[in-house]
Amino acid sequence: MKKYSYLILAFLFYGCANAQDLDAFEYNPEWLAKIEALVPIDTVSRYFEDREILVFSLHTGYEHWTIPHTEAVISSLASKSIGYTVTTSKDIYQFEKDSLAKYDVVVLNNTCSNFDTRNMFYDKLQDDTSNTDRHRLEKSIEMEANLLNYVRNGGGLVVLHGGIVMQNKSSAFGKMVGGTFEYHPKQQNFEVKLVDKNHPMVKGFDGVGFDHIDEPYIFKNAYFDYNFRPLLYMETNHLEGLQKITEDNIKYIAWIKKYGNGRVFYSSPSHNAQSFENPKLLQFLKNGLLYTAGDLKCDDSPIEINK
Repeated sequence: MKKYSYLILAFLFYGCANAQDLDAFEYNPEWLAKIEALVPIDTVSRYFEDREILVFSLHTGYEHWTIPHTEAVISSLASKSIGYTVTTSKDIYQFEKDSLAKYDVVVLNNTCSNFDTRNMFYDKLQDDTSNTDRHRLEKSIEMEANLLNYVRNGGGLVVLHGGIVMQNKSSAFGKMVGGTFEYHPKQQNFEVKLVDKNHPMVKGFDGVGFDHIDEPYIFKNAYFDYNFRPLLYMETNHLEGLQKITEDNIKYIAWIKKYGNGRVFYSSPSHNAQSFENPKLLQFLKNGLLYTAGDLKCDDSPIEINK
């Protein structure tokens, strides 16, 4: 009898866990046209200095259905709303030194790695059967170092949602982006709040937060150094499905930070393409591109966190 009770409970939990999932749909140009009509375009933010942006969308682990939608939206924000030149790619050899040197900003679009390895470069290099595993491992270490040095020497890095999982076992990568992924509860509706309503990065929200359906990401490791400027947060006491009670009720889900001479922007929102129908979120992502390219000057120093 107990066995069947557990099965019923598991079934009910699974149903609840998926109750607020938004329906996936294939990317299409008509959808993008609808989003582009919401994209904030103004002459002040159209910079004349040429910027080269790489939107990198390879995944070797969990596949977010929004990858093509996000690629299209970010490309449109960068090219049509700002005037940057955009390259889209899933080729890891973009992370060779000479290739990275061509870009002012690299965007990691949900670049989730394999759950076991948590090393996207190593995962993809498994396709190269002409080399030994030792060589593939050494090459993956080299490519990660190339990315870290690129940002440290002045490059911009935008990390979107699952992109933070790309090198999730690397402490160096975690320190650069501001944290590593621990887990997320079920998709659900929660309120996203502003840390500082007067900060230039969030001015598009008009001083107020917004309701949001998403996977609420919980972070670990370098996150607790708080060596970033937090922009958006959620409150964990309103979340369902936490694996454990968190000591800090406030969890930051978007931030900016310096890394050497470079700039990093992380935004957990959003897992769902429907979220791009919020023009204020589009403005926020646009600001992230401007900041990492060096075209939006703002305070990115860490702030004192009430722990």
